[in-house]
Amino acid sequence: MKFIKFMTSNVGRGARVVLGLVIISLGMFVVQGTVGTVMSIVGLVPLSGGVFDFCLIGAALGALATAVAHAQ
Repeated sequence: MKFIKFMTSNVGRGARVVLGLVIISLGMFVVQGTVGTVMSIVGLVPLSGGVFDFCLIGAALGALATAVAHAQ
């Protein structure tokens, strides 16, 4: 589960902030319109995850990994 460790590290946190900013920028300046607005809103998820230090993907994969480990 190297991905989970990466996403919960400081580098992963920075990557989520950058990814969120990229998605928001693309939505606002490149795509525009309704789809651009939706992209900008979706971009808030990784941005806020990086700022407030939580990772939805890591949490979901961590729970899945825990369930698989207990099943064995």
